[in-house]
Amino acid sequence: MNEQTNRDKIIIRTSVIGILANVALAAFKAVVGLTSNSIAIVMDAVNNLSDAASSVITIVGTKLAGKEPDKKHPFGYGRIEYLSASIISLLVLYAGITAFTESVKKILHPDTPDYGAAALIIVAAAVVVKIVLGRYVKGVGEKVNSDSLKGSGADATLDAVISASTLAAAAIYLLFHISLEAWLGAVIAVVIIKSGVEMLRDTLSKILGEHTDAQLAREIKETVRMNPEVRGAYDLILHDYGPDSYNGSIHIEVPDTLSMDTLDKLIRKITADVHKKHDVILTAVSVYSYNTKDPEAAAMRERVSQIVTADPHVLQMHGFYLDRAQKEMRFDIVVSFDAKDRRLLYREACEKVQKAYPGYKIQIAMDIDFTEGSK
Repeated sequence: MNEQTNRDKIIIRTSVIGILANVALAAFKAVVGLTSNSIAIVMDAVNNLSDAASSVITIVGTKLAGKEPDKKHPFGYGRIEYLSASIISLLVLYAGITAFTESVKKILHPDTPDYGAAALIIVAAAVVVKIVLGRYVKGVGEKVNSDSLKGSGADATLDAVISASTLAAAAIYLLFHISLEAWLGAVIAVVIIKSGVEMLRDTLSKILGEHTDAQLAREIKETVRMNPEVRGAYDLILHDYGPDSYNGSIHIEVPDTLSMDTLDKLIRKITADVHKKHDVILTAVSVYSYNTKDPEAAAMRERVSQIVTADPHVLQMHGFYLDRAQKEMRFDIVVSFDAKDRRLLYREACEKVQKAYPGYKIQIAMDIDFTEGSK
């Protein structure tokens, strides 16, 4: 059994447990809420049903995401997991809006709740079940890197808080004969809506494309630099095709004396090493060459680096090469997203270097650090 298949089975098994637990809790709470005339408990039952539906979506999403790549989708179907997480977020949001609407109706037209001992025991048991279920599902989600499970686990923990607050409202009514049912239902609904919005924001951010994890980027670059021919690794780009599924590219800096045969072997080795150690497929390894035959090139490189990195928003200079015969120098600079005007800063860097070396043709490329913060 491969790692992906094992991951899918864990997600499905955990989701099935969540479905069974939530359906049972929803049934008990619905009966309790209707017999005791408690809008808060009924809304809690509805929330449990939305959780069960979320688990169903997680299973369907995991099954679809596990499909093998094909002609139409050569990078696979892993991103479906992000779509399923978005649908779960919308369900949570819908449940919150529905709960808020019903609670407002009860505020305007209040009913008197009638709590019984059995009802309170069931709600108390539900708190314990939800705490255990939330920790378990979220823990599994973090272990297998499943946003859907992590979202479901966090939502289950939130449900425990909601059920506990329902108990508190019941205690207040029994002790002081003050009914907070409808108001509590409204507060619960707002909390659910907030949770749904946050979950949706996080999943949409991943669909749009976030920066690569800085730790993973550093580890990949370190693996590449372990090869003695490589002086530097830059411009790492990783494309996310689902949880823990990356394709990408990188630039390496090597001496200008390498033969094509040696360079070919090096690139193949780098590709194999990165895939083996990090499970990342490098679809392209591009090359910067550095001077080994011009003794003055290193000094000029150092001076140019000092000129362009004098501005703190220029994070890095790399890929420097000097062609004295053609009176050309070329290199790349990485400009931070924090810069007020990245284009203006780039033009100023070009002007400063040109002023320092008026007789040279300057070729400067402005790079984006897709893993900003890593080196």
